[in-house]
Amino acid sequence: MRERSVEHEGRPADPDKRTLRLQLLTVRNRLTADDIEEAGAALAGWALKLPELARARTVAAYVSVGSEPATRALLDALHARGVRVLLPALLPDQDLDWGAYAGEGSLTQVRHAGRMTLREPAGDRLGPQAVTGADVVLLPGLAVDAHGMRLGRGGGSYDRVLARLERADAHPALVVLLYDSEVVERLPAQEHDRPVHAVVTPSGVRRFRTG
Repeated sequence: MRERSVEHEGRPADPDKRTLRLQLLTVRNRLTADDIEEAGAALAGWALKLPELARARTVAAYVSVGSEPATRALLDALHARGVRVLLPALLPDQDLDWGAYAGEGSLTQVRHAGRMTLREPAGDRLGPQAVTGADVVLLPGLAVDAHGMRLGRGGGSYDRVLARLERADAHPALVVLLYDSEVVERLPAQEHDRPVHAVVTPSGVRRFRTG
């Protein structure tokens, strides 16, 4: 679902990014379950105040796993508002298919060979192109910098999503969900990297100029 593999197929690993990922994951892994849930609740409170989410009819989101900031409170609040929430399902080539979220019963655990178990939509698959109809895309990540450049886990799944949006001339709001300490001054960036419009953390929202 979220960039769980090694570097994007066909692209060499960036040693600076790899080192940063290890450092950031080490910090995350010190968090307790209570820390993660508290952060997720605070983050949801801020995210729900975003004008982009207030007027959105379709939001592409994700189910957090492990030490990621918890997203279930946000997913449930969006669903309760009547928003169509799309969640990703990881394909064998690391691309993402999508399905609709309709509450706890609409999720199933899927074990991907060599990777962690992910919670994915249990219903019909809508195809990778479904994301192009979203008004907002909520992105996972490990960090974002002052220019809005996001550091993912390195699997390339969301690189493909962003490239698909660009090819379709789709322009949803791109919002990354992180912990406060993961907003940094500068990250190493490559030509294919695309900036996000905003980051939401447990303490607030920060917007970026993207054009």
